[in-house]
Amino acid sequence: MALFSGIPASKKNVLLFMALLNIGSTVSMQGWSMLYNNFVVNEAGLSAAQSGLVQGLREVPGLLGVTLIFFLFFIKEHRLAALAVMAAGLGTLLTGMFPHFVPIICTSMLMSFGFHYFEALNNSLAIEHFDLKQTPIVMGRLRGLVAGGSLMISLFVFAFSGILGFSWLFFVPGAIGLILGLFGLLHPLTGSSAPAQRKRVLPQARYWLFYALNLLQGGRRIIFSVFAVFLMVEQFGFSVRSVSLLFMFNYAVNWVFNPMVGKIINRLGEARLMTIEYSAALIIFLGYAFTESSALLVLLYVLDSLTLNFSIAMRTFFQKIAYAEDAAPNMAIAQTINHIPAVCIPAFGGWMWLAFGYQSVFFFGAALTAISFVLAQFVNREIRIKGQEVQERWK
Repeated sequence: MALFSGIPASKKNVLLFMALLNIGSTVSMQGWSMLYNNFVVNEAGLSAAQSGLVQGLREVPGLLGVTLIFFLFFIKEHRLAALAVMAAGLGTLLTGMFPHFVPIICTSMLMSFGFHYFEALNNSLAIEHFDLKQTPIVMGRLRGLVAGGSLMISLFVFAFSGILGFSWLFFVPGAIGLILGLFGLLHPLTGSSAPAQRKRVLPQARYWLFYALNLLQGGRRIIFSVFAVFLMVEQFGFSVRSVSLLFMFNYAVNWVFNPMVGKIINRLGEARLMTIEYSAALIIFLGYAFTESSALLVLLYVLDSLTLNFSIAMRTFFQKIAYAEDAAPNMAIAQTINHIPAVCIPAFGGWMWLAFGYQSVFFFGAALTAISFVLAQFVNREIRIKGQEVQERWK
């Protein structure tokens, strides 16, 4: 993947900064995620209730993403992004050293705050530093790097899980995140300047459609990440090794495909791509509900993951209707909105699964996607009404 191809020389320093932080954040988060379940069961001896509490608390930083706005009063945005990656790396690094309930909560929360803060800042930095044509290209390439980083840490865990203890298995990805975050903190962000950001905590009516799409996408994301894999294990009997291999295959496919998403957005436009995404997602959710083939289930999972990356179009849609100084606060607000379903849907979906059968969860996902499809038809209208003035200011 040619990371810097077609990027102006003045912007390459910014892209390098963002690329290294994306790798650090991804390696830290994926390392923690892949090791967590085995660690808390085999090393820490946590009960199912204790593990569930840790996992529930881990989503709270996403819900509190809006709080990062307060840090922007006294820390520059790019330095806060680097500190967030350092926090994610440190949280992962320390997790394996303290195999007890309360320390695991503390280290997991540190990792999660770092990861979620960086995710919001990563989007706003891309929007602030790159123009309307460059932003989708940059976001797609960074998504490709994220998939590549996920693949690399998956291979590391797969290869060394039987050789190294948990303290070292957590230490390696955590140290990578900590070092890359430190590099970002010391790295001078020269060659490009970003507009000063408003320190606004409350949502703005101007961006109602962006907020609504984020809320619904959060519901779809959590159903994919929680219930699609659970379906494989419970209903189709996938082994741990089978799931691990599926994840690695999925990361490899996304590594190749994700950099293409930006070009697709520039060619088709946000509204058309969202329409394609939600149409495909609707079919995928119905496929989850009705399929009796494990091979088809794997295909649906990979397609689901690929189309989730089309969510870049939501960010570039926001760029086309937003004032430059609104990027950071609204990315933080959007992350909070996106994580409301992450707190509510797992428990609600679990109840639906038991009460009405597993198909009901995916019918619910299909309903959310159908609403997203309807809302996507308003995207061009919003760009037409609000975008002209904004696009002049972005030039």
